[in-house]
Amino acid sequence: MTSRRGSTPAAPVSAPAGFAAASAAPTAGPRPVSALLGSVPTAAGFAATPTSGYARAEVPEPVPEFPGCRPIRITRDAIADHESRIEYWDAATETAWVACEPNTVYHEGPSQVLSGLLTRIAAIRGAPILTLGAADLLLRNARGERQRILEADQVVFLDPVKTRPRGAAVEVGSDHLPDVVLEVDYATDVRRGKLGLYEAWGFPEVWVEVPEGGSPRRRPSLTIHRRSTEGYRSVPASVALPGWTAAEIHAAFNEAELSEATCAVLERVGRALGEARGTGPDDDLWLGAQRREARAAGRAAGRAEGVAAGRAEGCAEIVHAILRNRGLDVSERLAARVAGENPAVLAAAALACRDEADLLARLDQQRRVRRRTRTRDR
Repeated sequence: MTSRRGSTPAAPVSAPAGFAAASAAPTAGPRPVSALLGSVPTAAGFAATPTSGYARAEVPEPVPEFPGCRPIRITRDAIADHESRIEYWDAATETAWVACEPNTVYHEGPSQVLSGLLTRIAAIRGAPILTLGAADLLLRNARGERQRILEADQVVFLDPVKTRPRGAAVEVGSDHLPDVVLEVDYATDVRRGKLGLYEAWGFPEVWVEVPEGGSPRRRPSLTIHRRSTEGYRSVPASVALPGWTAAEIHAAFNEAELSEATCAVLERVGRALGEARGTGPDDDLWLGAQRREARAAGRAAGRAEGVAAGRAEGCAEIVHAILRNRGLDVSERLAARVAGENPAVLAAAALACRDEADLLARLDQQRRVRRRTRTRDR
């Protein structure tokens, strides 16, 4: 959770009435929630109003489960100052669910990697993308009191200038919801609790990553859950980040270093986002400056090459004209042999030489003299 001012000890408690008991080792399959929640689809980037009975119920039915978590008691008064990470908190029972296992690189890695990947996509798109990490997702009751809190592993805002949260938490029903929520299932299983709450609260797109080298009980993969009129549906590619497939995202999360294939995917997604809003790499402050500098350097190099090529061509024409006027034969290779020579030296040698071979010998002699002079001057 975010912006908790001080630490208040939280005592372990037994699973209270109205909540399913959980263990560190999830064994049961996911509980279907789509047909039970009755939630209303919400367009990405807009504030959701969770109108379903499940979202507002004093005790939700079906009861959310939190495999891999343990319950601790945090009172209504203490929750504002509680600093530790939680999965879920409910005011009705004053119970929070926290992961049984400590944080690991398997769990923390994907959310950090996603932030870096989105930085690259934003640069290609030419507009910022905001990630807020494990931000509080807060639902208040009709009296404005904290009713429930979810904490994701990463939240993504694609238009932060307009949709950035105004306070310390993302408040469901007043703030714009994240375009994407990431959950990393290392020792947990969001399908049996949190996923149903995300759906009921109106979150448009949730990614669930099972990391490589993580849970031995589930196949490593990423699943994209997208809201529809019939609840969440598993889709092959993101709608929020158009065309970015679940397989590509999972591969990027688990690479030791950024691959060429992933770089190409990030550029493709960034350009698709940019086309939708009429922006591109030149609109990004940092990347745009780099591109302008590269173009300026390219133009300068092109001008220098053009001047050098023109000078070489002019020198060759001078030599050809002098030798032809003197009735001497000129080979096609001569132009390349005299490229870069001083025009005055070249003209003097062309006027004094007996033939083309003598011309080249005189030029070689001049080069040796210049080298000796430079060596002596040092």
